[in-house]
Amino acid sequence: MPENVNTSSLAAAVEDLSEDNRQTMVKVDHVSMIFNMASEQLNSLKEYAIQIARRKLFFEGFTALDDVSFEVKKGDVFGIIGTNGSGKSTMLKIIAGVLEPTKGTCEINGNIAPLIELGAGFDTELSARENIYLNGALLGYSKEFINDHFDEIVEFAEIEKFLDMPLKNYSSGMVARIAFAIATVIVPEILVVDEVLSVGDFMFQKKCEDRISELIEKHGVTVLIVSHSNAQVERLCNKVIWIEKGHTRMMGDAASVCRVYGGLGGRTGSPEADSACSKRCSAAESTRRAISARSPETTPTALPCSSHTEAGKTGSMPPSSYAPQPISTPSWRTALPEPSMRPSCR
Repeated sequence: MPENVNTSSLAAAVEDLSEDNRQTMVKVDHVSMIFNMASEQLNSLKEYAIQIARRKLFFEGFTALDDVSFEVKKGDVFGIIGTNGSGKSTMLKIIAGVLEPTKGTCEINGNIAPLIELGAGFDTELSARENIYLNGALLGYSKEFINDHFDEIVEFAEIEKFLDMPLKNYSSGMVARIAFAIATVIVPEILVVDEVLSVGDFMFQKKCEDRISELIEKHGVTVLIVSHSNAQVERLCNKVIWIEKGHTRMMGDAASVCRVYGGLGGRTGSPEADSACSKRCSAAESTRRAISARSPETTPTALPCSSHTEAGKTGSMPPSSYAPQPISTPSWRTALPEPSMRPSCR
């Protein structure tokens, strides 16, 4: 992927959420995150001290996030999308309190259950049984609470036969099952999920999505999700922010943002062309909704937008964005060779 991708804001597509009167659970206000990268690798404290004394130690700043702002209301399923290295996981770590932003503020109203990094809070030398208690303690659960909900955790994670096996022998999907089961055994006010659902099989992903839907519908839990699956984000989320190389490109309803991201994500088109493309995509989405209002049974999943290729100058519109077409029933027939061409047996 080229490094000089377009990161300009698609201002015309940004949705105004200021009229929403629900409680604000997460408020990110002009947050920037800058990491210092050393000019050379130092393997010991002695080398570090020598370089400082010689004034040869230099750092280069890397901006992971640049002036990002958004609000997440109570009951929202808020998605964060973007190409690799755009700062999505960094943003979730700031929200979870793992990192302190270089500039700006992040306000949290409620307790958080984070699923930020696969395997975080686990010891691979311990068994699954022991890791349930260990990870639960790190999340603030008492031993009595884990005892009361132990069977529920094991049943949801589907690891009854492997409880006393060391975690180092588990697959990444099995570890994700345990982490998700522990994090959702109670009803958190804010659930943070970072690519954890992508490692499980499709049946467990469906189980996790059902659990998230239950938390939202029955308990009003606020969920933040980072995923590279456009379809999953559009299916689960109602609001989405697109972050490209640390810059906010677009924010609004999931269908519109995912549609534009699917055509422009990682592209090198000019800001003017990208803005024109986003307007066409928004118009196509409005047309689709109008069709849905008139006749829901004939509504296409999405309307094609030819401007993606024109604006980005690279790639083409992903197949998932085109309306499905009916496939005619195939007919079959058998053709036999002419008698003169058939082999003779004597």
